[in-house]
Amino acid sequence: MKKLGLQGNKFWRKTRKYNSYKGTVGKVTKNLINRRFYTNVSYQKLTTDITEFKCAGGAKLYLNPIMDMFNGEILSFGISKRPNLELVMEPLKEAIEIVKDSTYRTTIHSDQGWHYQHKKWVKTLKKNRVFQSMSRKGNCLDNSPIENFFGLLKQEMYHGEALCSFEVLKNKIERYIDYFNNKRIKQKLAGMSPVQYRIHTSQLAA
Repeated sequence: MKKLGLQGNKFWRKTRKYNSYKGTVGKVTKNLINRRFYTNVSYQKLTTDITEFKCAGGAKLYLNPIMDMFNGEILSFGISKRPNLELVMEPLKEAIEIVKDSTYRTTIHSDQGWHYQHKKWVKTLKKNRVFQSMSRKGNCLDNSPIENFFGLLKQEMYHGEALCSFEVLKNKIERYIDYFNNKRIKQKLAGMSPVQYRIHTSQLAA
């Protein structure tokens, strides 16, 4: 590629990473996950973060997914034109409803963004007996599972494509997450998609 003067347009970052850190706004919790991402139990370890997309006309789109580290499945997600508190609270409520009957107590991991230090987020976790874990400041490797998802998402359906409207991009992301959960196979999941693997392992356990 170098000799022919070719350059890929899917594997380079066009914009700076979205950063929701506004300085310590509350008591920052411990890093309970501490890069121990592996678990053989669904709904035990969840992770979340926010990423930003550019849309046509200068608009922006913000995505906040909640991922199960067990199989990489996106349990819930929020999409908004602004990185407001509801962007994270609605997916959290959906995820809590999904994991409420899990065998082991759930831990949810995030960075130190203001959303995850907000009293409403913290109070909701405590009310539902969900442990809170946070990455160290400025250390993206502490939350690499969700960062890897963002990388795949943008490489496969965003980078190298023409900018589109908010609504068109929202639809594309929703369709991609459905594809990612139900059809995109992974070698580490024995050649199954995240949903297929979860169903398969639950049947074995039964």
